[in-house]
Amino acid sequence: MRTTVLNPESRQAALREMANGPDLDILVIGGGVTGAGVALDAVTRGLRTGIVEAQDWAGGTSRWSSKLVHGGLRYLQQLDFKLVTEALHERERLLYTLAPHLVKPVPFLYPILHRVWERPYVTAGIGLYDTLAHVGSKVASMPFHRHLSERGVQKAFPSIKPGAMVGAVKYWDGRVDDARLVLTLIRTAAGYGALAASRTKVTGMIKNDDAVVGARVTDLETGEEFEIRARKVIAATGVWTEETQDMADTDGGLKVLASKGIHIVVPRERIKGEVGLILQTEKSVLFVIPWEHYWIIGTTDTPYEQDISAPVATAADIDYVIEHANVVLDDPLTREDVIGSYAGLRPLLQPGVKDDTETASTKVSREHTVAEVVPGLISIAGGKLTTYRIMAQDAVDFALGKERTKQLPSVTERTLLHGADGYLPLTRQIEQISDRYGWGPEMVEHLLNRYGSGISEVGTIVDERADLAEPLKGAPEYIRAEIVQAARNEGVLHLADAFQTRTRMSYDQPDHGLAVVDEVADLLAEELGWDSERKAKEIQAYRDLCAAEDAAAETTDDTAAAAARAAAPSLNSLQN
Repeated sequence: MRTTVLNPESRQAALREMANGPDLDILVIGGGVTGAGVALDAVTRGLRTGIVEAQDWAGGTSRWSSKLVHGGLRYLQQLDFKLVTEALHERERLLYTLAPHLVKPVPFLYPILHRVWERPYVTAGIGLYDTLAHVGSKVASMPFHRHLSERGVQKAFPSIKPGAMVGAVKYWDGRVDDARLVLTLIRTAAGYGALAASRTKVTGMIKNDDAVVGARVTDLETGEEFEIRARKVIAATGVWTEETQDMADTDGGLKVLASKGIHIVVPRERIKGEVGLILQTEKSVLFVIPWEHYWIIGTTDTPYEQDISAPVATAADIDYVIEHANVVLDDPLTREDVIGSYAGLRPLLQPGVKDDTETASTKVSREHTVAEVVPGLISIAGGKLTTYRIMAQDAVDFALGKERTKQLPSVTERTLLHGADGYLPLTRQIEQISDRYGWGPEMVEHLLNRYGSGISEVGTIVDERADLAEPLKGAPEYIRAEIVQAARNEGVLHLADAFQTRTRMSYDQPDHGLAVVDEVADLLAEELGWDSERKAKEIQAYRDLCAAEDAAAETTDDTAAAAARAAAPSLNSLQN
């Protein structure tokens, strides 16, 4: 295995090796959860693999999800038992084998609103959900559902409005640190030899006759251009799917529409409860999800036609979520309670292929589709975070063909992600870790739930400099060493990367975490070698980004919000 370290030097080395070394077997375009999963699947089959992403890892959609790993209760209403079973088994695999440090069980209350007929109906559905999770599962599973009376609901969720429900069914699903899952997939793939470069934009396809044999890319940090040749190119670009396909000069391919979903973040003490809620609205499902020191509440589901690289929440979006959460909350939320919000775009796969292209071969699942747009270029779209591994396996199987797939089957169902190996024993040593570094048990749990056994990397940093064990002065939920870890081992290139992906401070701290922006910038500058001018540019760029998002959150429609968000300059000019 190679090192799992991601940093500016490893990124540059990966770009040059992709361009100058032997042709890749697989070049993956797109560094969200699907693309990261494809890279890991391909490299662990022994294929020479590269992956490029135009933004930061998980920057397009994956870091802005509802942060849930679930089977999809709604599919039971459509009697799609196979799909639900597949997703539930992936949930169990992530929870108990592949990434137990990142994926955690979380209980939810499914409301009962009618006293007589509804409980048997809901019980049948959730009972089947539990049964499908257990039947045929090779790993442990979460508890079966329980029935709660109205009094039981009040006890489990004291902030519930009296009369909001006559009872509930308590069931379990999983929550996930989505951005760190993607980052962990990339680091794991790099450890097995994948070449990975973020902020590297594909600008065109390289073709030999009618076949795609690679891609032209631009390093957005330096402006340098490269040609990367590969036997197969797999595009996992989400809402950019059609844009990517168009580079191959084809009218064929998958059709994808963008739908915006937003979430708000509320301090944990503002709502009293130890379980989550799942609520039906006229437009979407609304989740109230408990996290470490806050609640995540969302989502919406609205068509989006603005700049897909920078969706933002509007005042109307935020008010919609607050209004529907207040239907069941005894003490109504207000805008003043919202410490953060974020928006992401779902890539909604449309039926068929563009222009009904007869030459495009496809593999269709209920939730995702793999298609060869032109020879050598494969697109995968649809699906959800929970089933990223199945999607990745399908994409690589498709690229290899049936005969070669038999020779090189996927091994990712047994490939632990970085930090999973040794995680469980460390959870039994919290007291010893606390004593060694002077952290309280909650801080040790926080670190284990972010890094797993990779907490040793953080410990090494603290061993070098004891002051890095201290909390950030304006965000005590995080320690200073986590910022150094982000720069040294996790591929941070810009200040915003540390706030949006390596931590969640852009939305889980008041005012986007600006109270610690100078301290974080100082730590990054020292680790990455920024001079005072570069550091000042990074701070101003993050402040501008926060101001633009705040301005957008005061608008009432996507057009005005996109115009407000566009005021923040691109990060790509900061190094120049």
